[in-house]
Amino acid sequence: MTSTTEAPAGRSEAPASSVRRRLRPGRADRRWWPFAAPTIVLTVAFFILPFLLNIYFAFTQWTGFSSVIAPNGLDNFRNLADSGVLWTATRVTVTYAVIAMLLQNVISLGLALLMQNTSPVNSFFRALFFLPVLISPLAAGYIWSAILEPQGPLNAVIGLVSPGFDHAWLGDTRTVLASVAFIDVWKWSGIVTLVYIAGLNAIPQSLVEAARIDGAGAWKIFWLVKFRLLAPAFTFSVVVSFLGALNAFDIIQATTRGGPGSASLVLNVALYRQYAGGFFGNASAISLTIAALVVVLGVPLIAALRRRELEG
Repeated sequence: MTSTTEAPAGRSEAPASSVRRRLRPGRADRRWWPFAAPTIVLTVAFFILPFLLNIYFAFTQWTGFSSVIAPNGLDNFRNLADSGVLWTATRVTVTYAVIAMLLQNVISLGLALLMQNTSPVNSFFRALFFLPVLISPLAAGYIWSAILEPQGPLNAVIGLVSPGFDHAWLGDTRTVLASVAFIDVWKWSGIVTLVYIAGLNAIPQSLVEAARIDGAGAWKIFWLVKFRLLAPAFTFSVVVSFLGALNAFDIIQATTRGGPGSASLVLNVALYRQYAGGFFGNASAISLTIAALVVVLGVPLIAALRRRELEG
């Protein structure tokens, strides 16, 4: 004989009913709070709150010579504009960002095309070009300050071909901006090159072979196939290099401190000067200008590059 034993109906349905209660629409599961709370607190304390305070201080008269913080409307922006500091620093910053972005992407893309294939030699050079990324920007600035001195190693090498050559690369208003932009490229090209290498290796080789069979040369294969399919990597590299250059400070402060004159006076160096001088309201106004510049120039740039990706 066989016998069957049925479990009590209430016992079998209890787990299912508890699951339904937990998954009931509109019932919030708050167990994630302990895990998210540290991140939320740090984000508010070190990003959101300082940004809101910066907006407030940008419209106040706050100096290191007085404990009084009094609202003064747009006076900080007006004073900086009347002195010419704001316009000069904005113009230099945008010019520097464009130069650095162009050099960064042209040089890095060229290096990526040369080192695309995986081999021991290419792996060695990839690591070699990545080494400057590990150096702090200030250290990179000090190193290149010594190299670019009139009596430095660079002029000594050029002097082998042109005796007596002693150009002051960082002291000439015609070459200083391109010189510091080149240092920025040397410092960060390792990352951008790896991004382009990853993008090139993601391109299906069947498309390249098909173009080659159709009679396309090296230039047409690059321009009509590779460069079009590199759109995501190109967007990332252009945006990151441009916005990074808009926020330049370390290398320029270590090499020229904004000189000669105001030839390399970017906004962050102007901000540092105001802060070091005790003009905290002016410094906050410049900081807000940088944020506005990033939004005004960055958003259209990203939109244009994303449109290019979609159009192919």
